[in-house]
Amino acid sequence: MNYLSMLAGLQNIAQNEEIISETSTKSTEITLNFIDLAFKGGWIMIPIFALSIIAIWIFFERFYAIRRASKKDDNFMNRIKDYIHEGKIDSALSLCESNDTPVSRMISKGVKRIGRPLNDVNAAIENIGNLEVSKLEKNLPTLATVAGAAPMIGFLGTVMGMIQAFYAMANAGNNIDVSLLANGIYTAMVTTVAGLIVGIIAYFAYNILVAKVEKVVFTMEATTTEFMDLLNEPIK
Repeated sequence: MNYLSMLAGLQNIAQNEEIISETSTKSTEITLNFIDLAFKGGWIMIPIFALSIIAIWIFFERFYAIRRASKKDDNFMNRIKDYIHEGKIDSALSLCESNDTPVSRMISKGVKRIGRPLNDVNAAIENIGNLEVSKLEKNLPTLATVAGAAPMIGFLGTVMGMIQAFYAMANAGNNIDVSLLANGIYTAMVTTVAGLIVGIIAYFAYNILVAKVEKVVFTMEATTTEFMDLLNEPIK
């Protein structure tokens, strides 16, 4: 009977110790949210955050601008052909002006050059096309710079954090404490992660926009070829 009582007492003690251990573990847990982690990264997080804002703004501004430029009226070139065949140059120009797209501005320039040598017409269209592509690619180099600069700034924070950690370690002498190294390690790790996140997002955003621009350029080239073929058709 005494033996059973001792076993029961030991089980109670073990359970109590387990409860105390869990309670102490929970009480020492520190929860960090995104803002807390950002502050742990130090001042180097400011330029990384600024680059993220720039990347987001450029992506959405260019995304909607390119989407507007890629609007396509499937009946546009058919109507241009009809107007040119009927000699209604003014109607063709009015149609081009009513469509606010790079393709319509290129065709408008070509319609205005009708009657001149075909090489001159083609050169005028290509010049307008180059200007339109340049407008579409506005700020894309900046986005590419963000994609490359953000990780580099993050790595700079890593080096600075490690220097801070080793400096604290050197000053501590034989009294090295993990808490002395915490700030430097936080700076090193947090800035690296933040820089890589911003850089990766900017990289994907840049490639998405480049793909959309290339699609618009392909449409412009196809329409230019169609228009030049129209001018090369024999007069009936």
